[in-house]
Amino acid sequence: MSSATHPDCPPGPGAYVVAIAITAPLAVRLRNAVAARLRPGRYLYCGSAYGPGGLQARLARHFRQHKSIRWHIDQLTTVGEVLGAWAIAGGDECELVARLGFLPVPIEGFGATDCGHCRSHLLRWPSRVSARAIRTALASGGEAPVWLQASATPGFRA
Repeated sequence: MSSATHPDCPPGPGAYVVAIAITAPLAVRLRNAVAARLRPGRYLYCGSAYGPGGLQARLARHFRQHKSIRWHIDQLTTVGEVLGAWAIAGGDECELVARLGFLPVPIEGFGATDCGHCRSHLLRWPSRVSARAIRTALASGGEAPVWLQASATPGFRA
């Protein structure tokens, strides 16, 4: 999905999980805190899109590499490789974080500055955990997630 709408992306509002691969250590800054360091690997970011344009607009932005740094996740998507995203129409980002609670939290507070109960909305996706396990966990609430392949990674399968 580039800046154009992905044909399989649900219209309207919802929640999503963006999969990102980082190939080199990355310093990430949260507000005025000291920079935290992410090691190379795969990460999942849980977010929501309840504003104008819904899931289609938000995911199109996350899939673009060249953009201004507005949110914590932009620090990863501008330098890492966005593999794709699972989208859930009408979903809740905190519920998605809870469903993926078996994954480690690499940075406390990342993407969760306006959330009163999640430790982080960024999770590390270890290589021992399959895409099928992620998809199964996300579907545990009944609504099946839709995988949206990033155009830059035609070989990645979720």
